[in-house]
Amino acid sequence: MLIFAMMLGLVSDAISEKFDSLRKGKSEVVEQNHTLILGWSDKLGSLLNQLAIANESLGGGTVAVMAERDKEEMELDIAKMEFDFKGTSVICRSGSPLILADLKKVSVSKARAIIVLAEDGNADQSDARALRTVLSLTGVKEGLRGHIVVELSDLDNEVLVKLVGGDLVETVVAHDVIGRLMIQCARQPGLAQIWEDILGFENCEFYIKRWPQLEGMQFEDVLISFPAAIPCGIKVASYGGKIILNPDDSYVLQEGDEILVIAEDDDTYAPASLPTVWRGSLPKDFVYPKSPERILFCGWRRDMEDMIMVLDASLAHGSELWMFNDVPEKEREKKLTDGGLDINRLENISLVNREGNAVIRRHLESLPLESFDSILILADESVEDSAIQADSRSLATLLLIRDIQARRLPYVSMASQAHGGSFSKGSWIGEMKQASDKTVIISEILDPRTKNLISMSKISDYVLSNELVSMALAMVAEDRQINDVLEELFAEEGNEMHIRKADLYLCEGEELNFYEIMLRARQRREIVIGYRLANAERAVINPPVKTDRRKWSLKDVFVVITEKE
Repeated sequence: MLIFAMMLGLVSDAISEKFDSLRKGKSEVVEQNHTLILGWSDKLGSLLNQLAIANESLGGGTVAVMAERDKEEMELDIAKMEFDFKGTSVICRSGSPLILADLKKVSVSKARAIIVLAEDGNADQSDARALRTVLSLTGVKEGLRGHIVVELSDLDNEVLVKLVGGDLVETVVAHDVIGRLMIQCARQPGLAQIWEDILGFENCEFYIKRWPQLEGMQFEDVLISFPAAIPCGIKVASYGGKIILNPDDSYVLQEGDEILVIAEDDDTYAPASLPTVWRGSLPKDFVYPKSPERILFCGWRRDMEDMIMVLDASLAHGSELWMFNDVPEKEREKKLTDGGLDINRLENISLVNREGNAVIRRHLESLPLESFDSILILADESVEDSAIQADSRSLATLLLIRDIQARRLPYVSMASQAHGGSFSKGSWIGEMKQASDKTVIISEILDPRTKNLISMSKISDYVLSNELVSMALAMVAEDRQINDVLEELFAEEGNEMHIRKADLYLCEGEELNFYEIMLRARQRREIVIGYRLANAERAVINPPVKTDRRKWSLKDVFVVITEKE
């Protein structure tokens, strides 16, 4: 009996130990062809959501998450996320990406893509850790099957990571992407929603595929060959796989070339027989003259010098950039010079410095807020480590600016506005919404919950940092070639997304189908990818039926990919 009791005790101890190690995430992941996420940050929720949507057409996939946290805690946090995983299973493991034994535990060599998340907190520390993680990944003996997507916080550290990772690495510099997006969206209201649609997997996104039956065809004909997609560029085989956005109409598809399109999913589009399309001519060939603009930056961001350089490249001569923050003026100049900006070499913009606190009404009232074309509320460098604190400041600044503007502007009856809703004359949202039609305000929001508050009140054409960065990471993880496309659309040179007025392509009440508008836009070397009707709140990207004729209004707008002016 004694021996039997001892054996029973030993067996039960061994079983409970085994269960304990399984519960703590010490067992090996036996998956292959999975997506591996290393690290934990507040972007994880939206990243998992995007990966789940991307894998839906395959019936779901597998995502492994490894972080230096307790496995049970991670599983509990993921279970709280309010979205449908659509058949995708998420496996959590506790461990450090700097230890090779821990990497082996998550089958790193069999993963089809590895995403290295930036840590919340200090940018340089986070990037230093990402660099060590990439070094650790390149040291895996079995080699890596997939590519590595690294999220960085500072543009200056990108070169180092690419030096270490070589061809294996694709980088997404979160801070830089959001800064450029904010500038694009401030100058063209409505672009924020279009970027969300294209970067997210819910609607249409970029796909690259080879279609041998189209070889020998000119790009002009390729453009109207897909009923369910819009071709935007060519991956040229003879150029070593370089992607050319918005190529010449006369470019002839060669053997091995692939076509970059915007489509619903990778299995929803295929070429069809060429439709007969009447080209027509443009109503008038004119270029909108650039007029000087007045832009206000509220807050001090880490990469301020990069944003100023981008603005200087895109604004008309004689524009003004007002900088309002609590950094002393002498210190500002030093910070900008240290970042590589020579203020004397700015060609198109002049800097106007104002010192003050963006959450104190008295300080904001000293600014001519009603005279700005656009106002960018930046997540301040001093509070950037805490998303909730940064968002609280941004939200307070946004409400104060809107209220000051509403009091200074003459009130217009809400009934005369297109989307007035049910706001009464006395309601503060009603007044602020009217003020929002005068000036574009872009707020840098870090937490998705704050975004919901702002979008409900409709007082800001917001940009949501973490969600957009998660979308970009998921897209590059699914297809690394897309990173080159995104980099060009965000950069100062090459092609970019634009919102154009309808009078460039048609006359009032003219009846045209979408293909006809696409061919007219080619006369301006533009690719039309969608439109927004005058009475609609959202744009339609890649319209499902392109042959249906409809009457257009001059108040409609078109979304195009065009060369930077």
